Amino acid sequence: MSETPYLLHTALSLTASGLPVLPLRRGKVPFGNCPACADNACGGRPNMKTPGLCRCPATCHGWAAGTTDPAVIVSPRWASAWWQAVCVGYHPGGAGLTVVDLDNAEALTWARGFLPATRTVPTTRGEHWIYQGAMTSHNAVRPGVDIKSRMSYARWLGPGTGRMTALPDAVRALAVKEDTTPSPGGVASSRSGRATWDRTVATGCRHTERYVRTGLERGLALVRARTESGAGSQAFGVARFLAAQHTGCPGPCGLAVIGEEIVTAAVSVGVPEPYARRAVTNGLEAAVERAA
Repeated sequence: MSETPYLLHTALSLTASGLPVLPLRRGKVPFGNCPACADNACGGRPNMKTPGLCRCPATCHGWAAGTTDPAVIVSPRWASAWWQAVCVGYHPGGAGLTVVDLDNAEALTWARGFLPATRTVPTTRGEHWIYQGAMTSHNAVRPGVDIKSRMSYARWLGPGTGRMTALPDAVRALAVKEDTTPSPGGVASSRSGRATWDRTVATGCRHTERYVRTGLERGLALVRARTESGAGSQAFGVARFLAAQHTGCPGPCGLAVIGEEIVTAAVSVGVPEPYARRAVTNGLEAAVERAA
């Protein structure tokens, strides 16, 4: 037992918590496929994006090789990989988790202002924020931010600190593909006669009309400035920020009307209306979640 690699001990202890694990080689990446699985000639694992029948006993197929089976982890086909490994990886989605990988100080600052608190694990350059719940994996959802879950792996860097909370819509909203293609002549909208926020729709708001209108106009300007890309994500952030200002009001505050104005601004720069509505709705709801 004393000759068993330390990483193997770590991997076996993680499987007891339901984490599918795999060895990571130099560069902190999975080991390559064996000759029979090279170039996915075997058809891939059953749990991959294109399901296959391969059940190769080696550490093939990257994150999809992750397992909670101790017999596989200590098998001869995995032994050489453990002796060459530099760290342990795990498959978050396989354990029903999502890791928000924050890779720099700017990403951390953004997360602390826009995402609900959860369990955090320090990394070399930032932090992993771990939520309960799985979703699709996406890289570069915003500068310095990756989402690792169903089809990805993460490095095991320790248990972290803080109470793990449920995966919020604010994270799911980051993964929605934004298709912004502005029309040279502007975007036609059936809401040309839409309502605008004023005191008549906010009889329970504790703020002055000038305060709310000033903040709203600044937010709308930020959305309209995203003429090339990012307007949908900006709409989410603006909706979340503005709604958060009203969590202490007895209400009503006319948040639905504020939301309509943000949707209109996003659509005006080419964001498809269904996406704009989802982004704004998620932003308004995220503010409520954070205040709860």
